[in-house]
Amino acid sequence: MLTQKLSRYPIAHLPTPLEPLPRLSAQLNGPELWIKRDDQTGLATGGNKVRKLEFLIADALSQEADIVITGGAGQSNHARQTAAAAAKVGLACRLVLRGAAPPEIQGNLLLDHLLGAEIVWAGDQPLADVMAAQAKALQAEGRRPYVVPYGGSNPIGASGYVAALEELEAQSAERNVHFDHIVLASSSGGTQAGLVVGGQALDYTGRILGISVDLPSDRLRLLVAGLATGTAEYLGIGREFTPDEIHVEDGYLGGGYAVISDLERDAIRTMAQAEGILLDPVYTGRAFGGLLDLIQQGTFQPGERVLFWHTGGTGGLFGHAREVLSG
Repeated sequence: MLTQKLSRYPIAHLPTPLEPLPRLSAQLNGPELWIKRDDQTGLATGGNKVRKLEFLIADALSQEADIVITGGAGQSNHARQTAAAAAKVGLACRLVLRGAAPPEIQGNLLLDHLLGAEIVWAGDQPLADVMAAQAKALQAEGRRPYVVPYGGSNPIGASGYVAALEELEAQSAERNVHFDHIVLASSSGGTQAGLVVGGQALDYTGRILGISVDLPSDRLRLLVAGLATGTAEYLGIGREFTPDEIHVEDGYLGGGYAVISDLERDAIRTMAQAEGILLDPVYTGRAFGGLLDLIQQGTFQPGERVLFWHTGGTGGLFGHAREVLSG
């Protein structure tokens, strides 16, 4: 295994299920659709960040950290999973969240509180600056903070998705299936970068398409390429990636990050009512809505097999209930 020499703390429920979507495939009359259920990784409703945190938490423990710091939006899936991972291994957790405290505590924010995380609201200050200031203040108090980057997206965290691609290849061989395309939500870039590195190392011949939820294509491709290059170097692969090698679709940004439209609402209802699977309104709802539109446009052909990589986020549904149901 490409990641077998890395320190890893086993907190995820792996392997996650690999399932066909027969009713949805029949309804759409297009490619054969499958889903990789990383919403089932466990740890406070699961999600993709748990795979990254297996490696990041191991690194924090190796440095004898006593508290982890990370940041995100008010309804951050990553923050919630980091808080859960910290609780699992007995570390304190401080979350730096964008904006100001909302009038109601719900969704992922409710789970953050239940998990014992301390919340710091960043207002309009850059998250990275506030996280760095928090780490410095803790060090001055004699604490040993470990900063987990936004989205867990650095070479250590992205290694979790190199391992995930290995897992998928083993499942695919067992089921005797090959995926012509892997489609996923892409934002901080670590998940897509890890899959790209794993795909290159394992000679995966399909296309890995990230549907951007917040960044324009040129910025996201540059980000993912840089992370992929760093991850490959970290793993001793020594492969440099260029933005031209990274596949990104940015046509579904709508009103911006976490601005929910009919695209997300329709995608959530479609998946729920066809397959009994829940998507979230910020990441997987937008990515799956984009996939549905691309199918309608004929981007994917009948006879092809497309895997939607479900990156989780169920808790976010309960933080955006009015927006999800308003359409």
